[in-house]
Amino acid sequence: MKNVFKFLVAFVAVGTLFSCEPQEDRDSLPGISLAPSDIKINVTTNGNVVTMTNTTDDIIPYWNYIDSKGNDLGHSNQDQNQVTFPFAGKYTVYFTAFTRGGRVDATPVEVNIAQNDDAFFSAPEWARLTKGAEGKTWVLDMASPIGWAGFDYPYNALGADYWNWFPDYAGNEWVMPNKNWGEMTFDLDGSYNVSVTQTALNSDAQTTKTATFAYNVDKHSMSFNGAAELLFGGDYYPDVSNWKTINVVEVTENSLRLSVKRDQARNPNDGPCQIVFHFKPKE
Repeated sequence: MKNVFKFLVAFVAVGTLFSCEPQEDRDSLPGISLAPSDIKINVTTNGNVVTMTNTTDDIIPYWNYIDSKGNDLGHSNQDQNQVTFPFAGKYTVYFTAFTRGGRVDATPVEVNIAQNDDAFFSAPEWARLTKGAEGKTWVLDMASPIGWAGFDYPYNALGADYWNWFPDYAGNEWVMPNKNWGEMTFDLDGSYNVSVTQTALNSDAQTTKTATFAYNVDKHSMSFNGAAELLFGGDYYPDVSNWKTINVVEVTENSLRLSVKRDQARNPNDGPCQIVFHFKPKE
């Protein structure tokens, strides 16, 4: 069982990055031959909650589920899972059984969700960020468009790396040119949608990219899944390796501060920290 556990940890860590079959230690599994008809799974719905249960013996289970647009919503290697699908629509649940002889795929199960789960988005941060299905568009607040902060800011005031500097633009015009840097729209119209129109650094040319996003209100974290990256201004792109993993520093009706990690600064005197971009609602 130790070998099985090691495989599960490794598989979940890399399963979303590679499409090829994982190489687990199949010697830890019984030498059985399994047909798709031998797989015993059950998928049930209760409102917006979907319960997935596997009762097939002597296999390593693997679930994944997508929405009607093909967006990958999650993975699990547990025999039983409960997942909330907050949006009305059609979803598909896939199940794979891994045995010593290889992988065996069950027949996909289609799930129909009749209505949105408004309670799922009851935290006020969702409405502040997105205005629900209507959507909300944000632009850089050029009164104070950028700042810097330690990694403990703002949720760990006792931490050793708790500090911030959010300068006014007046008197600090060096932080970036004063121009239209584009816009960023979040909405919950059938999915977690985000669209980013980014203005180039050295011209007024713009590109628009779309994606879905994930927002963990409790952990103050956000991620973009797709082509879009966080809207920004100024010459900071080379200093950050990941513009899709985002910290939510502040979200109110009229102010949004999102940060990325400066982890490859071109200036050797600039250590790792948060680069915090400040947005306001588009008028």
